[in-house]
Amino acid sequence: MHVMIKALTIVAAVASCSARVGAEPVRWTVYRIPETGTSVDIPTSIFSEMAGRPDGYGQRFQTADGRASLTVQSAARDGRETPAEFLAKKNPPSSIQYKRITPRFFAVSSTKGDYVWYNRCNFTAAHVHCVLINYPQAWERAWDGLVTRISLSLNRG
Repeated sequence: MHVMIKALTIVAAVASCSARVGAEPVRWTVYRIPETGTSVDIPTSIFSEMAGRPDGYGQRFQTADGRASLTVQSAARDGRETPAEFLAKKNPPSSIQYKRITPRFFAVSSTKGDYVWYNRCNFTAAHVHCVLINYPQAWERAWDGLVTRISLSLNRG
């Protein structure tokens, strides 16, 4: 039941995403990792600070106050490992509140303390393309549309 409610929330957020969070319009850009073909829409007016590099290829971003982060990451795919097998190797917590696994991607989300975390990884023949987002739980309703756009844009273009 909770998964169905979360899925309906995501659908509603896509339908009503107004491109605004707070008083200012959100500015978006496409971030690309040329080495692997990863691309994703990033709200640069929100994730305005560079925060280092993850393993593999990509970039970490954070809000100016450091309370939220976005990691775009890509790495070579080990053989024919499925999304379910890849996720299992990461030993995710048993308390995942949202989990969707298909033959081409997985998306998982939950809370840890006062924060929400969301991870999505898309699988191509040669690479795993991921976004990881962490933000205060108090922002969850306001950020549903942002998280959805980021997630659905992964490798779209």
